[in-house]
Formats: sequence, structure tokens, C-alpha cells
Amino acid sequence: MENIFNNLFVTLIAYIGVFSIYLFIIPLLLFYWMNNRWNVMGKFERLGVYGLVFLFFPGLILFSPFLNLRLNGSGKG
Repeated sequence: MENIFNNLFVTLIAYIGVFSIYLFIIPLLLFYWMNNRWNVMGKFERLGVYGLVFLFFPGLILFSPFLNLRLNGSGKG
């Protein structure tokens, strides 16, 4: 059993798993949540979203060039 915990492969898999969740999975879910709820969320939900944006900023900055959170206009103008 001690050999499993000292295995370099298991350690690398664990690091890759944590980094992928931190940099890819949660920021994409946060972008989806912000895009759907931005105009209807309350003050405590908005405060929580701001905290999550601060916490997951490196992952959000990776996807920011590819995602657009601007409101859709009326098409006039």
C-alpha cells in the first residue's frame, strides 16, 4: 500500500486532475452561470459570483478571449 502513495504516476495524475478542474472545468461553469443569471441575480448571489471570479481568475482569463458576455442588442442602430 505504501508503494501506491509514493508512485510518481499517481502524483502526476492527481496534479493534472486538480489543475484541470481549477483551470478548465469550474471557470467554464462559472462563465455559463454568469451568462445565464447576470440580469436576474440578487445581491448575495452576485457577491458570491464576485468571490468565485476572484478565486478562479487564472482559469477565467484563459477563456476570456473566446467568450462574449455582452448583452444582445435590439438590432437597431
